[in-house]
Amino acid sequence: MEDSKFIKILGIAAAVMAILMYVSYLPQIMDNLSGAKGNPLQPLVAMINSTLWFIYGIGKKPRDFSIAVANFPGIIFGAITFLTAI
Repeated sequence: MEDSKFIKILGIAAAVMAILMYVSYLPQIMDNLSGAKGNPLQPLVAMINSTLWFIYGIGKKPRDFSIAVANFPGIIFGAITFLTAI
């Protein structure tokens, strides 16, 4: 497999895993809403990290939409998880 094809496949796999990582907050959000609140620190840090990567992906030239799209769910799910945990 040539390097550029491998890197493209690797990038897609990494983006999908990043999105799944943030979607996996759903059980913690459900627990938080049912009264079994989790620690808010980790989702807060994840939200900040995702925000920084999103800004980087959108702000760099040329734009890297793969990085931005992969981290956008982290902003949303991290914020929801943090807010429901406090």
